[in-house]
Amino acid sequence: MKLKRAPLALSILSSIALLAACGSAPEPTVEQTPKETGDAFVARVNKTFADQMPEATSAAWLSQTYINEDTARVSSASSERSLTTLNRLVEEAKAVEGTPMSEASQRAVALLKLQTSMPAPRDPAKLKELTEISTKLEQAYGAGSYCTGEGEAKTCRDIGELSEVLAKSRDPQAQKEAWEGWHTIAKPMKADYQRFVELVNEGAREMGYENAGHMWRSGYDMDPAAFQQETDRLWGQVKPLYDQLQCYVGDKLVAKYGEQGKVDGKYLPAHLMGNLWQQDWGNLWDFLQPYPGAGDLDITSALQAQRDALYGEKVAKLGSGASAEQLVGAAREADLAHAKQMTQLAESFYTGLGMPALPESFWTKAQFIKPRDRDVVCHASAWQMNPDASDVRMKMCIKPNEEDLTTIYHELGHVYYYLAYKDQPPMFQSGAHDGFHEAIGDTIVLGMTPSYLQSIGLIGSATVSEEATINAQMRMALAKVAFLPFGLMIDRWRWGVFDGSIPADQYNKAWWDLKAKYQGVAPASSRGEEFFDPGAKYHVPGNTPYTRYFLSHILQFQFYKSLCDAAGHEGPLHTCSYANNEAAGEKFWAMLQKGQSQPWQQTMKELTGGEQMDASAILDYFAPLDAWLKEQNQGKSCGF
Repeated sequence: MKLKRAPLALSILSSIALLAACGSAPEPTVEQTPKETGDAFVARVNKTFADQMPEATSAAWLSQTYINEDTARVSSASSERSLTTLNRLVEEAKAVEGTPMSEASQRAVALLKLQTSMPAPRDPAKLKELTEISTKLEQAYGAGSYCTGEGEAKTCRDIGELSEVLAKSRDPQAQKEAWEGWHTIAKPMKADYQRFVELVNEGAREMGYENAGHMWRSGYDMDPAAFQQETDRLWGQVKPLYDQLQCYVGDKLVAKYGEQGKVDGKYLPAHLMGNLWQQDWGNLWDFLQPYPGAGDLDITSALQAQRDALYGEKVAKLGSGASAEQLVGAAREADLAHAKQMTQLAESFYTGLGMPALPESFWTKAQFIKPRDRDVVCHASAWQMNPDASDVRMKMCIKPNEEDLTTIYHELGHVYYYLAYKDQPPMFQSGAHDGFHEAIGDTIVLGMTPSYLQSIGLIGSATVSEEATINAQMRMALAKVAFLPFGLMIDRWRWGVFDGSIPADQYNKAWWDLKAKYQGVAPASSRGEEFFDPGAKYHVPGNTPYTRYFLSHILQFQFYKSLCDAAGHEGPLHTCSYANNEAAGEKFWAMLQKGQSQPWQQTMKELTGGEQMDASAILDYFAPLDAWLKEQNQGKSCGF
């Protein structure tokens, strides 16, 4: 089964929702604060967050779904109020630290400083500057396109169109142009990003952290230095499997493209990997498939046929005299109807586990397809608009293909987390840690086995054979295993930028040094400091921490194994689907309901029986493929 995820990542996630929740509130008098107990202070913080969340999230939603100067201004002003209030509350928290209060209040006070990934300076002018730069960077990404020609001959292609070239073309020059074209959108961001770094570092230092990266690493219920070592340990567990996959793919690229298939004889060429960021190699399936046709699961064709059937029905109703405008309208109606059908399929997996149906408002307020009349941020994300989760949304530009189908399953993981922890106080309405939030939907995706896909009518009977198993494992590995080093290197770059070990005049060099070190990937031609290639990945201008995605790829297999155990699965791990198993669903839902109310280690233990993140389930899952890859690579010079 071809399993791919969206350019991950933006999801809006609860950490961003909590940032948005920190709205303005009446300033307390100087006399009130010292008299306030710790429990009363936390109650006031929770009320402030709850009261301001709807307005703040609406401003952020408009900024991403109606990109223009007006929404940028509204969003910047809302962020400014939110960060001002957060700074004030963090300062006021000092008056209650160390005083008697409940254990829950102690945890809430400790978490207060970590409610934003964008710590703002206290200076009002600098805070305002930060929010304006933040909105500018995000909207620049959302409106980005690559244009050629001039005047009436000018043509522009957005991220979707350029991604299509990388995914489907096998012309190296066309792929290189598309890859380089998208990266042009980031060049103007560099100066703004450099200033952004200066401002968030100042804000982090005022909160007591060394820099913004140190602050980010402090959000895991463990020492920041120990957390960095933990990610190194986890990478060490999975790196041998990645190395085998990278070696196999490199040889296939050389067989396909000759000497252009590798850079310097050992690195994978960035523009030939089928993906703008080389985080998912599934689009190269046509020549990476180990056994052509064995157990073939053409989900995209099935989805496209469903959409075309809807369009045909609408055209038939119009009759033979339909105008071009009416046909365009029918196509839009078919696109929207099918996007909702795809989302309903994903919802049915969650409800089959005993989870509730999505609120009715979800179906009227979510963005399912790209509007024709305005710029939007198409990067997939999930949104909790208010504290009681009566208004939850998803934002995508859905197309009838397998990648977008699995992305929907992923995004609904965030939505169901929101629904599960809605009864927690706002301070605890977040994942056990941010990697948990990203892992939920992907744990569901792992349950989309051939038997499940057959049960929902997307494939016919699935062939069971050793060749079919290797094919299925390879397709999964091209999405999941290929992603692992990419999930790690982005924040390795940002941590260096934040602590100053990567200066502004080496931003691009350091980016490609890390991609070479972790992914074994390199550009086909020189990328000097006139470029700002990190900005071509949404999460950099969008300021979304990225280690969460690496952790989620570890956790999802750990969670999956635990749910398979709860469902009573017997046999190889990769054959397990817990779809419609309420025992597994009950265990999963119980974990989701805890939110961030307790250390993640405790939440982990309640689901898996252990308190440590562990990649052994990945190695267990991919054991057949690992053995096969070692046979294929025997005698070859692997490594980078």
